[in-house]
Amino acid sequence: MANAVLDIQDRPSNGKLLTLSLQHMFAMFGATILVPQLVGLSPAIALLTSGIATIVFILVTGFKVPAYLGSSFAFIIPIQVATQAGGIGSAMIGSLFVSLVYALVSLLIWKTGHRWIMRILPPVVVGPVIMVIGLALAPTAVGMASTIQVDGESTYSFLHFSAAIVTLAAAVICIIFFKGLVSLMPVLIGIVTGYLYSAVIGIIDFSPVRKADWFALPDFIVPGVHYEFQVTGTLLAVMVPIAIVTISEHIGHQLVLGRITDRNFIRDPGLHRSLLGDGLGTLFSGLVGGPPKTTYGENIGVLALTKVFSIHVIFGAAVLAILFSFLGKLMALIATIPQAVLGGISILLFGIIASSGLRMLVEHGIDFDKQRNLVIASVILVTGIGGAAIEISETFKIEGMALAAILGVLLNLLLPGKPEGNEAGEIE
Repeated sequence: MANAVLDIQDRPSNGKLLTLSLQHMFAMFGATILVPQLVGLSPAIALLTSGIATIVFILVTGFKVPAYLGSSFAFIIPIQVATQAGGIGSAMIGSLFVSLVYALVSLLIWKTGHRWIMRILPPVVVGPVIMVIGLALAPTAVGMASTIQVDGESTYSFLHFSAAIVTLAAAVICIIFFKGLVSLMPVLIGIVTGYLYSAVIGIIDFSPVRKADWFALPDFIVPGVHYEFQVTGTLLAVMVPIAIVTISEHIGHQLVLGRITDRNFIRDPGLHRSLLGDGLGTLFSGLVGGPPKTTYGENIGVLALTKVFSIHVIFGAAVLAILFSFLGKLMALIATIPQAVLGGISILLFGIIASSGLRMLVEHGIDFDKQRNLVIASVILVTGIGGAAIEISETFKIEGMALAAILGVLLNLLLPGKPEGNEAGEIE
C-alpha cells in the first residue's frame, strides 16, 4: 500500500502533530473507556495505561511499529469472573500472569522463529474462539440496553432501551453512510449521540460532574497496597488461556500494519519484540489497575486512511491520553454515561467481534466439508457459549471461553489432517 504522506520516522510540524495525534486518540477513546465501564474499573486508569502501554510498546519495538494499544475486549468476561471469585485484585493479578505468557512466547519466538505459533493457533481455532468472545457477551449487551435496577431486580425500561436504540443507530449510520475519519469513530460518535439523547429524556444525573475537581488523580489499584492477592488455579485458568486469542490478534494486526506501511514487522523489529511490547504494556497496566491491552484496529484504520505512519504521531496520541486521564471533570462526565447507552454500543461492538471471527474463517478459506474443521469449530462454539466447565477442586475451575480455547488448541494438535498453507495461517 505505502505511498506515505509521512513515513514512520518522519516528524510533522508541532501544529500538525497535535491535530494528527488527537485523531488517533479519539479513534481509540470510545472502545478504551468502554471496557473498564463494563468490568468495574476506572476509565481514567484505562486511558492512562493505554498511553503508558503504547509508549512502552514503541520503546520496545525501537520506534519502528506505529501501533496504539488500548483496552482488550477479549478479557471482559475473564475479568468479570475473576472479580466475582476474588475481587478486582484477582483480575489484576491475572493480567500480570497474562503478560508473563506474552514474555515466554516472545522468548520462544526469539530463539526458535515464529512459524510454530501459527501451527498451534491456526484460523480454525482462533476464528471460533473470537466468535465465542462476542456471542458470550451478547446477553450482557442486551441486558444493559433494555433493563434498569429497581429494588435490586432487573426491570425492562422502554425509555432506557430507546437510548440504546439511538446510540446503536448513530454508530451504524456512521459506519454505513460516512467516509473518512468519521467512519473510523463509530463507538465515540454513537456514545456521544446516545448521551445527548439521554440528557434530553432526563436519565442522566449530572451532580457528580459538578462536584468533581477539574484535575484529579486516576483511581490506582496497586497489588499489595490497595488489595491483598492470592494466586489460585481458577484465576489462572480463567485469564491465561485468553492470551491464545490476543496473541493471534496481535500477529494479525502486525501483518495488516505491514501491508499498509510496506514493511515486514514480523522480521523487523521482529514478532518477539512486538509481542514483548504488548505484554509489557499489559504488565504495567495491571500493576496500577488498568485492563489488559491489545493493539487497536481502529488506529490501524486511521493509518490506512491518512497514510500518516509517523511514530511521533502515535507517541503524541499516547501522551494526550495520559494528560486526559487527569481531567477530573471529563472522567466524571464519562462515569455518568447511562448503562443503556453502553449497552446500545455494546450490541454493535460485540457483534462485530463475533463477525470478525467468522471473517477470519472465510478469509483463510476454512473448508467445513472437512470433518476435522467442523469438529474443532463446533466444540469451541458450544463449550464457549454454553459456559461448559471443568471443576477439579474448589480452587481450580476452567470454564467458558478459557475452556473453549484450550479444547480448540488440543483438538487441533491431536486430530489428524493438520492444515497447510492459508488454512494454517502461515506467515513469512
